Amino acid sequence: MKIDRFEDIIAWQKSKQLAVNIYTIFSESKDFSFRDQIQRAAVSVMNNIAEGFERKSNNEFKQFLYIAKGSCGEVRSMLILASELNKISKEDHKNQHKLAEEISKILSGFIKTL
Repeated sequence: MKIDRFEDIIAWQKSKQLAVNIYTIFSESKDFSFRDQIQRAAVSVMNNIAEGFERKSNNEFKQFLYIAKGSCGEVRSMLILASELNKISKEDHKNQHKLAEEISKILSGFIKTL
């Protein structure tokens, strides 16, 4: 199946949802440096998928997918910290961590197909 737009990539769609969720969950946080870091990491996942796709080169795309995967790991790491510092509910932590793991797995599969 040929993908014509990055908006059609499942990993991008799920990472957009992750970014929206992270922005919503941490919108009231007064720990600005923590909030900004986790929000930047979440946005980085979706933006690297988009930017890599638009390069129109499988090698470059693969490199951007690796960067997106790294940012996804950063989000998961920060979610663990947020949970342990009680900055996030257990339910939000579980749901967002699970979504980030799913995105990582999709990215791994995508990288293998390239």
